[in-house]
Amino acid sequence: MLYAKDIMSGAVLSIGPNATILEAAKLMIDEKISAVPVIDGSVLVGILSEGDLIHRAEIGTAEHRHSWWFRLFQDSGVLAEEYARSHSRHVFDVMTRHVHTVAELTPITDVAEVLDRNRIKRVPVLRDRSVIGIVSRADLMKAIVAAASVEAPLSQEGDDDTICTRLQEELRGQPWASVNGARIEVKSGFVTLKGAISCEDERKATRVLAESVSGVRGIDDQRIIIDHPAMLF
Repeated sequence: MLYAKDIMSGAVLSIGPNATILEAAKLMIDEKISAVPVIDGSVLVGILSEGDLIHRAEIGTAEHRHSWWFRLFQDSGVLAEEYARSHSRHVFDVMTRHVHTVAELTPITDVAEVLDRNRIKRVPVLRDRSVIGIVSRADLMKAIVAAASVEAPLSQEGDDDTICTRLQEELRGQPWASVNGARIEVKSGFVTLKGAISCEDERKATRVLAESVSGVRGIDDQRIIIDHPAMLF
């Protein structure tokens, strides 16, 4: 299993809360990053992203975020906060204070879930309260490439029975698979599937699964689609 520490970028670029928005924007542009952690001493206190800088007075995007009637009934505190964020020159007024983080031993499955669920592009990796790295969506893609480069040894032609058994076991572990309605034949690594399935999506998922089984050289799915799934079991 891979953890956050295995795929994170260890060189962390950061900025202090008292830095100016101009300094932060220049750093993000120069380093080609879309967000930067805000660190006070050694403690993470926020994060500044491109999204935090969309509505800014300098470029005329601070006003007209809401219709006049919305502003009329909106709480004055909310409007004041928006004004401070769009007009302040300092990072601590503009940064996002609630930062999603992971620990160095967080499994990458959980890291991916944090990125996906919160619709963010990167997440700081903490040890205690100190940032020791960053995991971005790009780091997950690098992990995919690295995993693909470690290819499992192909089975020999005499392992057709092993391939068939492994494929059956993998299918039984999938809630979408019509295992009881399928007949699997393997010859020289080429898999032929016969029987019935519930839909084309199941055919596609079966192909994807079979391609991941070591020794499979090709797949011929001859199964027919049955409109009544209950007939498959």
